[in-house]
Amino acid sequence: MGAFVDLQAADGFRFPAYVAQPTGAAKGAVVVLQEIFGVNSHIRSVADGYAAQGFLAVAPSTFHRVKQGVELGYSQDDMQAGFALKTAVEALPAPGVMQDIQAAITHAKQGGKVGIVGYCWGGLLSWRSACTLDGLSAAVCYYGGGMTTPDESARQPKVPVLAHFGDQDHWIPLDSVEAFRKAHPDVEVHVYKANHGFNCDQRGSYDEPSAKVARERSLAFFGKHLAA
Repeated sequence: MGAFVDLQAADGFRFPAYVAQPTGAAKGAVVVLQEIFGVNSHIRSVADGYAAQGFLAVAPSTFHRVKQGVELGYSQDDMQAGFALKTAVEALPAPGVMQDIQAAITHAKQGGKVGIVGYCWGGLLSWRSACTLDGLSAAVCYYGGGMTTPDESARQPKVPVLAHFGDQDHWIPLDSVEAFRKAHPDVEVHVYKANHGFNCDQRGSYDEPSAKVARERSLAFFGKHLAA
């Protein structure tokens, strides 16, 4: 079980992050970026899972600049509320929430080399982080909504990237995934027989076989790139 701590961004803004500690010395650190539903029970369980694998896990609240204490479920109403909050965060003047993610990376360095993993909107933010932020050694993106658009695909990552997509994802067309793969031959791209959100066991789109394989690949990827 982890706990919330307050972190401070470069502009002085303070925000909460859920921090899960491993048992014993950390073998690296992983920043976990939320979906559009806040640092809810699912994201906390993801952080706890990485801690159980020996990583220091830090899950910053990327909604805090527009609304505090967000913890949504996965109903249609929750989806609409989360999308509105995400839109508000995306509309913030640059660097916006990216400075909060940078602060989370800095905090995570006490665990060693730092990787980042994000889901849904967090997958997009993980991609942006891999391309623009400092202090990372690897990035994993789960069905990052928007990251395969031409503008986002034009970015160049500074660290190794692993990307997971579903072939039934209506939010991320397969042709855009293939275009992204061709634009970034160095990015490890995997496509699963699954829908958007296949990693989340609280969603109807959860696909256990795909989630298991993606997790194994992500752990191996972090194990390789975050090793001391």
